[in-house]
Amino acid sequence: MTNWAQTERDLLCDALLASGPDAPTLCGEWTARDLTAHLVLRERRPLAAAGIVIHNPVLSRHTDKVQRQLARTEWADLVGTLRSGPPRWSPTAIGPIDEIANTVEFFVHHEDLRRAAPSWEPRQLDPAFENTLARALGRLKLLVRRSPVGVRFCTPDGTVRLERRGPDTVTVTGPASELVLYAYGRQRHSRVELSGAEAGTRALQDASLGI
Repeated sequence: MTNWAQTERDLLCDALLASGPDAPTLCGEWTARDLTAHLVLRERRPLAAAGIVIHNPVLSRHTDKVQRQLARTEWADLVGTLRSGPPRWSPTAIGPIDEIANTVEFFVHHEDLRRAAPSWEPRQLDPAFENTLARALGRLKLLVRRSPVGVRFCTPDGTVRLERRGPDTVTVTGPASELVLYAYGRQRHSRVELSGAEAGTRALQDASLGI
């Protein structure tokens, strides 16, 4: 059985080394170096990583400080640390937990690096991986909590993978991989089709989705 989290980790690390530390990403002003430092921090510095999900000024400042320190690591060593995987004491060192915690994380950030380039095309993903992302999508309702309209995410076969009820519902249709990116706030860089009232689709495109 394929460990998709490990597969995406390795592909991301290959892409990081190929692009270099100063490559842009879709994560605001972060470069590839900043993104890599973020991922290493998330996996190896749990106290500092609390500031990623808990919006507290003190925690956020500590997170930023530790990330800047990590970013000063020699580039090949920083990517090598990410590639080496979680430390033994981490729950994500256990395969099934790694899959849940990291498959989508590494996929999204791999695409953050790829799609920040001037010219990109979606990857042709293994159908089994698309199915894995489709299952994960059902657990991501929190990502669309700030949507100003109702949203329904559907794969091309018509299966509803994620839904949030609300006014002026917009249907977002595409492969599971593209739907995941859209839910994570990469609306402008996702290859999907929107159907619904024009005002609703415009509001969804501009909404602050994601974590």
